[in-house]
Amino acid sequence: MKKSLLVLSGVLAISAALAGCGSKSEDKPAETSGGAATSSTKAPVTIKVQGWYTEAQGNWNKTVEAYNATHPNVKVVYESMSEKGDSQEGMKKLDLLAASGEQMDVVMYSSASDFAQRVGAGILEPLDAYLKKDNIVVKDEYKLDPVVNGKYYALPGKMIEWFVLLNKDKLDAAKLPVPTEWTWNDYAEYAKKMTSGEGAAKQYGSYFHSWKDYALLGLNNDMDNPYLVKSDGTENIDNPKVRFSLNLRNQMENVDKTSVPYAEVVSQKMAYRDVFYAGKTAMLATGNWMVGELALNAKFNTVFAPYPKLDAKDTNGLTLSGADFMAVAANSKNKQAAYDFVKWYTTEGIQTQGLFFSGWKKADINKNVDAILASGKPDQVAKIDKTSLLATLKINKATKLVVPPTYALQQEKEYLTQVELFLTGKQDLDKTISTAKAKIEDIRKSNAK
Repeated sequence: MKKSLLVLSGVLAISAALAGCGSKSEDKPAETSGGAATSSTKAPVTIKVQGWYTEAQGNWNKTVEAYNATHPNVKVVYESMSEKGDSQEGMKKLDLLAASGEQMDVVMYSSASDFAQRVGAGILEPLDAYLKKDNIVVKDEYKLDPVVNGKYYALPGKMIEWFVLLNKDKLDAAKLPVPTEWTWNDYAEYAKKMTSGEGAAKQYGSYFHSWKDYALLGLNNDMDNPYLVKSDGTENIDNPKVRFSLNLRNQMENVDKTSVPYAEVVSQKMAYRDVFYAGKTAMLATGNWMVGELALNAKFNTVFAPYPKLDAKDTNGLTLSGADFMAVAANSKNKQAAYDFVKWYTTEGIQTQGLFFSGWKKADINKNVDAILASGKPDQVAKIDKTSLLATLKINKATKLVVPPTYALQQEKEYLTQVELFLTGKQDLDKTISTAKAKIEDIRKSNAK
């Protein structure tokens, strides 16, 4: 889940090395297939599914066994690219595999920016012809539409929507109700009332992690432009919602001192899960992957609230969204079989894992929650308030998915550099916005040449 925003060295350079297998791959289904429905081969075709999840994080053995049991002509093998379950480490290893020509079939990426970068590098196979053959209209079948320049290179697996986790014990101690609709200003008031203590023993009301999502709080639930650049790569930083977001963080972290300071988050290399589990923060804005993790690790009673709004008049439940992007490697020797697995996993298959929320429109949210909770430990599951969880999930509305330009990771890095200077008191907000804007535009222009 970790989202390091450093540009992975050498990824774009892979493009040239992969030109023969990626950018020139034919945009049509292979005539031979490893899929059960179309394959005529006698021996099972082996395809690899490569991602960063550990077995404990993903129940992948259970998932591939379910597929193999119903598809006798194909054998799926899952390979984890990270012993720590670190998505960035996993993607770095996938890039090395692509450059070396090792077998790759089904690959996954954890963010739109990382996915877009690999599309630009020619690592992924276009899926349009396969989808057309199966009469699949992606935007009708899935909650997210990961189209890139009019083509599809992946389907959404695990669906990510955001909400706020709250420590129910601290909420009760402060005599605060569970929020069902609130603004960021309301959130800041809750943080004040749930902050206590001093020094090493201090317990904060709020915690914001180092990811770019936490530097765009008020922009994240903008329906049409919830990202730091627009789809054409032009900046979206000189925006009142971005200014509000940075001012809010500065106020809470450096003035009110009700949210863990950015300097501590970075210098102590804090892990957001550990901060919440340890009770160092009463609230954590985060993604729905935490439901499965809480089912295994909950330390106290936890309730759920919608992602806060910028303005009270805004639509309730609008949340930034994301997914695991499930793709077929351009150098796969069994592209049809790989696509068949991607199609199965992103619809029926993900529900066999009992850990993640599905991006498939036909998935039943009640059954999805029950499956995730059933995979947990009874003592921990008992600490999860299912009523507020379901209420929050059912009012959630995903913002438009922005699949950014292939150079977006560079832009994110430059933006966060300026945000750090602001939150650590080294420059003012106007300087932060103007410098970030200029650097983001410079990156766009240099990549447009």
